[in-house]
Amino acid sequence: MARSTRAEAFRRGVGDGAPFLLVVAPFGMVFGVIGVEAGLNLAEVMGFSIFVIAGASQLAAVQLMAEGAPLAVVLATALAINLRMAMYSAALAPHLGSLPMGRRGVMAYFLVDQSFAASVLEFERRPEMSVEDKAAYFFGVIAPVCLPWYVATLAGALLGTGLPPGWGLDFAVPITFLAVIAPMLRTTAHVVAAAVSVVGALALSVLPWNLGLLAAALAAMAAGAAVEIAAERRAVR
Repeated sequence: MARSTRAEAFRRGVGDGAPFLLVVAPFGMVFGVIGVEAGLNLAEVMGFSIFVIAGASQLAAVQLMAEGAPLAVVLATALAINLRMAMYSAALAPHLGSLPMGRRGVMAYFLVDQSFAASVLEFERRPEMSVEDKAAYFFGVIAPVCLPWYVATLAGALLGTGLPPGWGLDFAVPITFLAVIAPMLRTTAHVVAAAVSVVGALALSVLPWNLGLLAAALAAMAAGAAVEIAAERRAVR
């Protein structure tokens, strides 16, 4: 019975993760093209997607490298963008923290926006799920996401500048994050953080080397945390 529930959870995960393919594939192709245009060879482009596996920070890092930004700026920007992964991990720890370290390590590698968003919503909808079922669901979500990401990156890198400009694949970047973020704006803190990030990024867009994004991300995290702390203090009273 336990094995059948895990199989069912895995199938649900695959079904919930499949729609992400519509944006993951073009997003991966965009990165492959941009990486080649920035002067990276095929191994370097694929290394980014395989070892970093974080599209937004990959794009930011490659663009900054192409602009000749200092290494410290490249690393700080990529780190700031990926700090959300630490928050994702903390949010999933109550659900998956009892799994063996080795399996959690594999899941940490596959922790991306899509696997987090789908998993946290599913776990909240089905609190009766066992930890094994939750792990099966997580891996189900990632199954139609990660392999296509690698393949799409490879396709973009091989096509390079030969990709027809009329395809307009750059739409995939904002659409990906809108699809992930929108269902998660469920509290005042979430909305405030999102609003501050948008306003900050637009207001600071004149700064060189995308430093405006770095500053906006830090301001958004601080604003969201402040609102959440204030809400908790009011609840205690």
